[in-house]
Amino acid sequence: MNSIDSKGRALVIGASSGMGAALVRQLVREGYSVGGVARRGEALVALAQELASEAGSFMHRAHDVTDAGEAPDVFDELVSELGGLDLFIYAAGVMPDVGPEEYDTEKDLAMIDVNLGGCVTWTNLAARLFHTQRGGTIVGIGSIAGDRGRKGAPVYGATKAALATYFESLRNRLAERRVKVVTVKPGMIETPMTAHLDGLMMPVSAERAAADILKAARGRLFDVRHVPLRWLPVSLIIRAIPSFLFRRMSI
Repeated sequence: MNSIDSKGRALVIGASSGMGAALVRQLVREGYSVGGVARRGEALVALAQELASEAGSFMHRAHDVTDAGEAPDVFDELVSELGGLDLFIYAAGVMPDVGPEEYDTEKDLAMIDVNLGGCVTWTNLAARLFHTQRGGTIVGIGSIAGDRGRKGAPVYGATKAALATYFESLRNRLAERRVKVVTVKPGMIETPMTAHLDGLMMPVSAERAAADILKAARGRLFDVRHVPLRWLPVSLIIRAIPSFLFRRMSI
C-alpha cells in the first residue's frame, strides 16, 4: 500500500510531544498503523494508552535520534511490525533558549545533532527503502526560521536551512522513483519547544499544524508548504528584505 490517501503505515520521528504527537493522534484516529520514535519512552507509553481505543494502532520505541548506530535496527524493527511503510515524517527538533549575547557551543551542537544529524540518519533510512520499493512519502519539519540568518537563533535557523536543502536534493534524486518529498515550514506553533518564547506572532495549535502537514503530504500542489499557509507571503517579504536592512530588524 503506497498511497497515504488510504489507511496506510506511517513512521513519525519525534512522536512524544508537539507536532509529532499531534500527527500520531490524527493518523491513528484515521485508521493508520503508526510507529513512533522519541527519546522519552514514558511519554510514548502515555500516548499509546490514550490512543488504545482508536481505529488504528500505535507502536513505539524509545530512542535518541543522535544515536546513529542504533537507528537502522530500530527502523527495521518498526517497519517489520508495521508490515511496510508508506509515510515517513521527521518531526524531532530542539530549540533551547539562546540569549542575545550568548554563544553556547554545547547548545549549538545539540541542535545540529538533533535537527540535522538525526534527520539525515533517519531520513536516509526511509529514502533507501522508498527508493527500492519505488514509492512512498517523506515529510520533514523545517521552519520559516531557516529562510534568513536571524540574529536571535543563528544555529537553529542554520539547521532548518540545511534541512530544506537536503530535502530538495532528496526530492530531485527520488522523483524518478515516484517518491514524494515534502518540506514543511511552520510559522509560530504552540508546542513545548516554543513555550519559552514570548509574544508568538499568529500562533496556531499543534493539532491545526498537523492537519495542514498531512494535507500537504497528500496533495499534489506543494513540495514546500508553509504551515499555516498565511506564512507564505510573510516568508516572501522577509526573504526580499535587503541584508543591510534585515540586520537592523529584531526578527
